[in-house]
Amino acid sequence: MREKSRSIGALILAALSASLIMTSLGLAQSGRFTLPSEEYIPHLGEIMSAIQARHVKLWYAGKAANWDLAAFELRQLNANLADAARLYTGIPVSDVTTMAAPMHSLEDAIAAKDVRRFSKTFSEVTEACNGCHVSMERPFIVIHTPTEQQPLGDQRFSP
Repeated sequence: MREKSRSIGALILAALSASLIMTSLGLAQSGRFTLPSEEYIPHLGEIMSAIQARHVKLWYAGKAANWDLAAFELRQLNANLADAARLYTGIPVSDVTTMAAPMHSLEDAIAAKDVRRFSKTFSEVTEACNGCHVSMERPFIVIHTPTEQQPLGDQRFSP
């Protein structure tokens, strides 16, 4: 009798747990589930890591002439840069505006579907990234054109 009682209790507990999980997932997906009132602000390093991932994906999309993906990654990269500038006012405005010209040139190369021009302007964007790192007193963060299709394949780790 105790075994049967335990089995029924376990079934009820499992059913309640499943119900709670499904309700939580539903609320999270519907947008009605919210965390406490504090707004989450990502650390600058998290934003920069997202930018670095976009940089790699943008390179490989452009080299493969997947222009829709390249345009998407460039838009996402621009949005990440805008977030960094908006959330971290210590980033000099000149650093943000210095990125504008090479980013626009890269956007034009993507629109023209020109692999050669894409490669050149991608290098200019990468140089602008490194220029910003130097101006922010982080010259040890050196980004380059990806050479390996793997995470962080665009960063030089040797000093």
